[in-house]
Order: sequence, then C-alpha cells, then structure tokens
Amino acid sequence: MPLPRTRGTALRQRLAELRGPEVPAKALDARALAALAANPGCKRRAILDGAGVNKTALASALGAPSAFGQSQFALTRGNAFEAKVKADGGAELLRLVHERLDRGAEPPAEAEVPDLTAIGPEGRTARTALALREATAGAWTLLDHPMLALDVAGSPAFLEPDAVVVHPDGSWTVVEIKSFPLLDGSADPSKVGAAARQAAVYVLALEEVAARLDPAPKVRHRVLLVCPKDFSNLPAASAVDIRKQRAVTARQLARLTRIEDIADTLPEGTCFAPDLPAAELTAAVESVPATYAPECLSACELAFHCRDRSRAEGAVTSLGRSVRAELGGLTTVEDVLAAARGETGDPDDPAVAALRRAAELRSEALGARPEVLRRRPETPEGPAEALGVSACR
Repeated sequence: MPLPRTRGTALRQRLAELRGPEVPAKALDARALAALAANPGCKRRAILDGAGVNKTALASALGAPSAFGQSQFALTRGNAFEAKVKADGGAELLRLVHERLDRGAEPPAEAEVPDLTAIGPEGRTARTALALREATAGAWTLLDHPMLALDVAGSPAFLEPDAVVVHPDGSWTVVEIKSFPLLDGSADPSKVGAAARQAAVYVLALEEVAARLDPAPKVRHRVLLVCPKDFSNLPAASAVDIRKQRAVTARQLARLTRIEDIADTLPEGTCFAPDLPAAELTAAVESVPATYAPECLSACELAFHCRDRSRAEGAVTSLGRSVRAELGGLTTVEDVLAAARGETGDPDDPAVAALRRAAELRSEALGARPEVLRRRPETPEGPAEALGVSACR
C-alpha cells in the first residue's frame, strides 16, 4: 500500500538528510534489490539503499574500497550487444521470444514499440503502465527499457528491465540481456542464477501492474535470457524458469524491516555523506546494525568494511552462514573456543557436544593436549584457523 502523501513526503525528506542535502540519490536497481532480498536481516544495507546512498563512494571514504561491480569494458560490451539484439525494432529479440517461449503464436512479422519517454521515474512508470494497458490483443508489443515500481520496505523502488514483451494472447514476459556467453547452449550457473534473481524482481513489479488491470494479464514465470552465442556476438537465448527465485525474493522482501522504522532508531543528525570526516562517517555507519556474511563480498560495496568489523568483534558470521547455523547460540569465536575447552556451555547442547568432541579429535590428531585450544583468536592464525575453518571464504 502506498504511503499517505504527508507521511511519504516526511520519509523522503528524512532519507535525503541521511544521504546528505547536496548528494544526489542513487537509484535502487534490480541487481541491488536482489542482493538486499538475499540478506533481509541487514538493516545497514536496507537504510543505505533506501536513502539512495552511493555505497561505492561511501566505502572509499571509509578506507575500505571494494572492487565489486562491472568493469567499464563489460558495460560497453553489454550495451553494444543489447543494441544489436534490439536493432530493427527488436525483430531478432521477438524472434527469440517466439522460438523459445511461444511457438504456438503467429510469428512476429512486425510489432508495436511504444514510446516510453516521460519526465522522471514516476512519469516513466505511469507511461509504462499505460503502454501495457493499451497493448493490442492479437499482436506483439515490445517495451524497450520500461520503468516499473516496486514497494520495498515502505519505500518505492524504480526498476528498469531490459525489455518486456506482450504476447498476442495478452501475457507478459520479462527479457534479460546479458553479455556473458552461452557456450554449447549453457552458461555459467552462478551468472544464470544471478540473472534469474534479478528477473524475479522485475516479475514481482510487473505483477503489481497486472493486479491493477481488469482482467489481470498473466505475467509469465519463464523469462528469456539472451546472451552471445559461444565466442561470437550473435544472440542466442534460453528460457529460464524463475518460479523458485520469485517465491524466495517475495518472501525475503516481506521480511525487510520498514525503512522508516530503521531511520527512527538512528541518532539525530546521522548523515552518510562521503565528504564528512572519516571518524564521523564511521560512527554514522556503525550506528546501523549490519549482518555480514562472506556472500556479501560478491554483492555489496561495503563488504570489506563490514568484514573487518565482523572479524574485529570475533563474530562467527564472518566464517559463513552455514557455520553460524551449526553453532546455535554461540555467536563469537571466543564463545566457541570456550565451549570447546569445556569452560562454558551446556554439555547437552548438540553444538557444544560436537565442539568438545571435535577438540578431542583434534588433540589426538596433533598428539597434543586440549590446552592447544587456549590459543587466542588474535594470534597470527586468526579466528578461522583457530576453529579449524578455512579462511579462504
């Protein structure tokens, strides 16, 4: 449900203050939204993304720059490939949609390509909704870079898929165009998974548009992934079923704490402007709880900063979510080592019992006494090695 006008205006003003009065907002795209949905417990990322903070600039100002993101070469290559796919009114793109998703329909000899230009994201969103509503039944329609809106933790996020195709039967399909190759008909599973999670966000936003129409059009849960074929620049396509990713993303987004609730807990005068003094900026960032995991390294610009803080606190989450889940109520490396040494913990706790058994086996393997575990996490080995966990995460 959209925020009332006065309430929404107050929230926007509050988020602008957090971002910095002179700092332009960074749009929350589907890639960032998919990453946010994958870590719904991280209030730090939620408020920074909601406020439109440029996390790349923020990470550099904090002294922990991240290499996360696409290179300029990849962006240029991707834009050139997308232009090739959409050339001639999207003829090749529509051919691929027909071939992979809708062979029973009439071949797309020609298609409507409505003009979606408008002022601002709100105007483009309204123009996209109008174009979808006016799409002619029995004909193909291609929407090039439409603008969709999705409510995220009480704040609207504007999303721009590569394309949306309206089929002759009135159903809608999301199209994702990527620059990584399809080799012998398949691609890197991790990259396909990331594209599927991103497409799931677009599908959720499209479903909100469809729900406002009567009758509501069908939003297809098989999206089209278009990539270069082998090592050429020729387009090839694969249909990707994103039902699982859609369900997971919808559930995770529903779990996000409302941005206004997070903002209300921050100290008065909190600001994340990158030009602030380092000490003041660090205090502002640390005032918002973070939920770090190694997976953040491939999804968040602040990952290096949060990893350093997590390691300094001895948090077991720095070793991975799977390790954290196995350890139950033991949240720090010091707690884990103490439980393994028999100094603390309930012997009937399965996690404590497993740690003590592991300590015995380790001592036997090393031919040493259990006192070997008394080595503290701050030794050169570090917390991961002290627990016998690889530090290569």
